[in-house]
Amino acid sequence: KPAAKIEPKSNPRVQKRIAEIRARLERARDLAAQTIDQHRTTERRDRVVLMVRDAFWLQAHWELTRPTIERARAAMGQEWHLAKPILRVLEVADTGTTNAAERHVRDIEIHGGVNNWYIDVKDPPKNYRVEIGYRSGATGRFHALGRSNLVTTPRANNPGAIDQNWADIAANFDKVYAMSGGYAETGDNTELRELFEERLRRPMGSPMVTRFGNGVRALLPSEGHFDFEVDAEMMVFGSTRSDAYVTIKGEPIKLREDGTFTVRMAMPEAREVIPIVASTSDGVEQRTVVLSIDRNTKVMEPVIRDGNQ
Repeated sequence: KPAAKIEPKSNPRVQKRIAEIRARLERARDLAAQTIDQHRTTERRDRVVLMVRDAFWLQAHWELTRPTIERARAAMGQEWHLAKPILRVLEVADTGTTNAAERHVRDIEIHGGVNNWYIDVKDPPKNYRVEIGYRSGATGRFHALGRSNLVTTPRANNPGAIDQNWADIAANFDKVYAMSGGYAETGDNTELRELFEERLRRPMGSPMVTRFGNGVRALLPSEGHFDFEVDAEMMVFGSTRSDAYVTIKGEPIKLREDGTFTVRMAMPEAREVIPIVASTSDGVEQRTVVLSIDRNTKVMEPVIRDGNQ
């Protein structure tokens, strides 16, 4: 009679270690597992919001519910076990139509336990949106769970560039909101508005004042031993009611308590038209002033004098 087959005993420590690794991988894949927001009063639902922080940085914020993740798990089947959570960055062509072409820029691997991610971008100004989902490790197939609003990065020398202290978003909320498409008439800014209202606990139904930073000025190094560099900036200032809403080139600026404002702006080598619009707080009355600026810098040939002159 053949001897009964004896199953090898599994090492409990090894089994425990394997279980811990599997649990850790599952937590990293679970985009519904997020930090608890004690200030939240509304019910959690699926949404993806993209915000502009400056010319080269975007911030994506998402919320995904447990049923959404479970549906993704069921839809991907065996592919789920090797799937990775992904933020897919899309560049949108500025065609002026609702069916603008989108180009896949890159995929960013993210993980559970967080609900926002900073994204570096290049060559501003450009239009972007992101999709969040899972990419199969076996086939590369992307299973999308959500799609963000459309945003446009400002020019690198934008006079309204936000201060680099990212933790200070509350002081720049109107600027971030405006650059992220909050005041655009595209109809896809509802989730952006709701997110700002929840985080700042204030209504975003009407425009609000904000702060412009200093303009950016970049000077190229000159050749030779005798350096001589000249550049120019423009100072725009004015006054209105202290509760008015003022924009320069479509971007909101902050008024002082007495209604005055001052903005430093770069002066590119070109003719530039700068609309400045002031609206009453109730939006009933609006005034517009248009500045037309033409900069034409000429660099003359150097004069080399003889040492005896």
